[in-house]
Amino acid sequence: MDDQVEIPMHFLCPISLQLMRDPVIISTGITYDRENIEKWLFSCKNNTCPVTKQVLSDSDLTPNHTLRRLIQGWCTLNASRGIERIPTPKPPVDKTQIVKILKDAEQFPDMQLKCLRRLKSITSEGERNRSCLESAGAVQFLVSIIKSNDHSISQEVSDSSSSGFTKASDEALSILYQLKISKGCLKNIMNNDCGAFVESLIQVLKHGNYQSRAYATMLLKNAFEVADPFQLMSITPEFFAEILRVLSNQISQQASKAALKLLVELCPWGRNRIKAVEGGAVTLLIELLLEVSEKRTCELKLILLDQLCGCAEGRAELLKHGAGLAVVSKKILRVSQVASDRAVRILSSICKFSATTRVLQEMVQVGVVAKLCYVLQVDGSFKTKERAREILRLHSRVWKNSSCIPFHLLSSYPSS
Repeated sequence: MDDQVEIPMHFLCPISLQLMRDPVIISTGITYDRENIEKWLFSCKNNTCPVTKQVLSDSDLTPNHTLRRLIQGWCTLNASRGIERIPTPKPPVDKTQIVKILKDAEQFPDMQLKCLRRLKSITSEGERNRSCLESAGAVQFLVSIIKSNDHSISQEVSDSSSSGFTKASDEALSILYQLKISKGCLKNIMNNDCGAFVESLIQVLKHGNYQSRAYATMLLKNAFEVADPFQLMSITPEFFAEILRVLSNQISQQASKAALKLLVELCPWGRNRIKAVEGGAVTLLIELLLEVSEKRTCELKLILLDQLCGCAEGRAELLKHGAGLAVVSKKILRVSQVASDRAVRILSSICKFSATTRVLQEMVQVGVVAKLCYVLQVDGSFKTKERAREILRLHSRVWKNSSCIPFHLLSSYPSS
């Protein structure tokens, strides 16, 4: 588009300040682009008009056909200047249409894939459609397809019906993730059918393709954010093994973050820390920390490792790994304040509860003690500095006169 083309102000959406493609009027009489106002109302859960701040009497969106035709006419007149004509938008679906699609899929199994693809198309067409799908019962339908997926059958790839069934399950999983299910709906699933739903997603993690495993991980993360304490404490070792395998395979950054957030959510409950440690979580986290990663991902790894080092088994695994202490120390002052704080907390747990003579010597040799002295010299959080100072005081008899601590850092060493 020619930068010199001036778009009439009343053609611009008040939210995005971009040319409207599907103008709709809300109850206050203000016109917005459908995509932007749907996000405002349905994703952000607002009930006011963005311009007037008035509370809306309803969330109905009325197409502004007159304005849309004026915009299309203006686009046509300016086509020679690089303006593309906006297409006439499809009318949004209503609940009746969705209910019919769901009934067809249930009554005619051979139409299931076709119906799922139609639902997928509807899902991609805006926030209002996603909200309408949820209220029409699409979530329960999709969950039923995923739960019905018997992997002992679906792995018979030579059987065409089995192959189709696997595809139906993959489509259902993809749609379920893209629907961005509300917390209330997720809570209903967890309360009414938690065991079967979670078990079906574990089977996806075991046997599914990379994309389906990523969707399953992200859905599990969302589901356990609204789970009750009993559900959080009832996680099986098999569950931890599969989530850790997602982390190990590094399917995608999004899936890895979801897996880490899920583990951080689960580990404080019951015996979950020990189950995660027994599943190899500590060793895996150390290996992943040795690689370069995005800041938030690194922070999540250290938060999880800190939780796991809250139990004796976790600390033992960290000390068993040749790079455990060194990689934790290396992250201090190199990633973020959150990462530094968690790394110092991990070292504090080791020094308080697992500080053998060998461990204390290793901490000097790999530079942990020098790094803690450096923490006291630079700007940082008060709590992190206090924790570093406490560690150094705790073992000052062993460390204070060590030749491994650079001379310029010795002045920072706290007095006993």
